[in-house]
Amino acid sequence: MKPMPLLTCLLLLMLVQAIKASGQQAQETIIQSVHVLPMVKEEVITNQDVVIRKGAIASIGPAGKYKPQQGALIINGAGKYLVPGLAEMHAHVPPVNNLEPMKEVLLLFLANGVTHIRGMLGHPKHLELKAKIRKGEVQGPSFYTSGPSANGNSVPTPEAAIQLVQEQKLVGYDFIKIHPGIKLKAFQALSKKAKEVKLPFAGHVPSDVGIWNAVDLGLLTIDHLDGMLEALVPGKERFAEGAHGFFGSNLFMEADTVHVKKLMTELQRKKVWVVPTQALAERWISPEHSAAERSKEPEMQYMDKQTVANWLNTKNNMEGSSSYQRNNMPRYIELRRKLIKACQQNGVRLLLGSDAPQVFNVPGFSVHHELQYLVDAGLSPYQALSCGTVNVGTFYGNQKMGTIQNGAPADLVLLGANPLENIQHTKLIEGVMINGKWLDKKWINETLAAIANKKK
Repeated sequence: MKPMPLLTCLLLLMLVQAIKASGQQAQETIIQSVHVLPMVKEEVITNQDVVIRKGAIASIGPAGKYKPQQGALIINGAGKYLVPGLAEMHAHVPPVNNLEPMKEVLLLFLANGVTHIRGMLGHPKHLELKAKIRKGEVQGPSFYTSGPSANGNSVPTPEAAIQLVQEQKLVGYDFIKIHPGIKLKAFQALSKKAKEVKLPFAGHVPSDVGIWNAVDLGLLTIDHLDGMLEALVPGKERFAEGAHGFFGSNLFMEADTVHVKKLMTELQRKKVWVVPTQALAERWISPEHSAAERSKEPEMQYMDKQTVANWLNTKNNMEGSSSYQRNNMPRYIELRRKLIKACQQNGVRLLLGSDAPQVFNVPGFSVHHELQYLVDAGLSPYQALSCGTVNVGTFYGNQKMGTIQNGAPADLVLLGANPLENIQHTKLIEGVMINGKWLDKKWINETLAAIANKKK
């Protein structure tokens, strides 16, 4: 066997060191003279000292009033803005038997200020990963994970649906991921059993089920706006699998927005959450930027070359298909934006999610694209930021998660400018705190460089 080239050895060593880097954690940490976005309401509390102990916020007060304990870690926040850590509520962690590629994805999320992820395609190894994160053995965002998906193949019958629910509850998954292909009777059985054992189910709207049945039967989140365009075309809410194209992209010309109010009323009444993943439409389906242009974006350096090549082919193949309506795609994108804005206006609760890693959506980086797309849809920067912070706490029934207040989790992001003035400022990350552990700018830069070098 030939020895590994010296450069390869050095690159692998850099990545291992980045993965092992534990950040700085002291008995007490103070972020001094920082402007705080508490996210309990739209405001900025200027020039504050934020004290962190035991993974939680201990106190917040005017700068200079608090005397640090001996040995406290002091972080200079002067002129900077402190926000709660972001959540990626439609994430994908590699469903493989090897923890190493999972760890790399987690680092990409952390380096971009993502301190919580909801894994939307589960795998038995994810339960081990979740436990290791909780124990501090693996560095990453807190992890809420589904099991392997419920779909037309895994639950072809009501009996199979009941068995899947029982098995996933028994082994400890947090929820059931719904994928396409499930027939209505199987979905009904799944819903009944899931409610009995108190296991939420969320994700897609199977075409044979349709959005009205999915909502009525208790689907917790509708991801990708799946089935929502069909709701604007009465009589076509249930259809043959794939007949309407990618998330209704072949149907939207028939949509009548007069039906939006009825849809919003039902979503709000049944307390359904919506995870738009607008980045999927804007970066994959929209022809505004070519696949070649997307493949050259700077964040692609953090993905395997073959992955980027696959994404390029996937986008090109979609745009080259006979059913792709290139000239009408701006209208499709605009209709999706109107649905997002309607959710915000009608009290339908929104969550931040970008479906990363997915076509040209790189873990962590795509969350910031999604925030911009929410603003493009008509949300204010505060409303967009709420989707990935305080709304997430509400979703989990934890009123302090996603906020900055006494007793809140010390999952924080330090920014170089105010994101309420420009949502793009969420990219100006000076440091990330996860469970009270401080990851500074040096850690972020070295971690990203190690991953990029591994991909060369």
